[in-house]
Amino acid sequence: MNTYQAKIGYARASIVEQDLDAQIAALEAAGCGMVRTEQKSGASLEGRPELQTILDFIHQGETLVVTRIDRLARSWRDLQAIVTRLKSKGAHLAATDQPVDTSMATGKAFFDMLGVFAEFETNLRRERQAEGIAAAKQRGVYRGRKPKIDLEAIQAKLIEGCSPTEIAREMGISRGTIYKAKARMPSSSTAVGQKRRGSDHNRNRAAPS
Repeated sequence: MNTYQAKIGYARASIVEQDLDAQIAALEAAGCGMVRTEQKSGASLEGRPELQTILDFIHQGETLVVTRIDRLARSWRDLQAIVTRLKSKGAHLAATDQPVDTSMATGKAFFDMLGVFAEFETNLRRERQAEGIAAAKQRGVYRGRKPKIDLEAIQAKLIEGCSPTEIAREMGISRGTIYKAKARMPSSSTAVGQKRRGSDHNRNRAAPS
């Protein structure tokens, strides 16, 4: 690890109940003069102000240090984005528990190798998913995703004067869904639907038998 320039530590845990003390101790032992912490999910770079502050103000020659790279991000794309941003400022990334140090050729090579493994795992997972879907289709048990309910279509039918029971039967959905769509309609639209239903009812009563 780079031992000559300033090191800024970053410790992260996903939930409040997780203890950051072990990470902080490891970062301080690695020579970090400053350690920033936050308890946020690593699924996204958004909503993590401490990490953003480090990336905004880190200087050339300095190193962002974590215990493991999954403390920075959960996706390889986000990790690459962080390293690219550090590189643009002449800064580096290092990990205390992994041989990652982008200031050194061997450390950078290990980081790149992690990316190859991550891509391999992603492709393998997709292949397994595709194989599972194909097998389920052969057994006749694959149904795919449930169709998305079209609230606008429901509301249009309500305005036309269709009853919730009629719409539910025609669209294959529950009446509860119809009432939820109705509750989101402007009161004027609801009134139009009720007026049309009333007119249709009166015409049916007046029609000769």
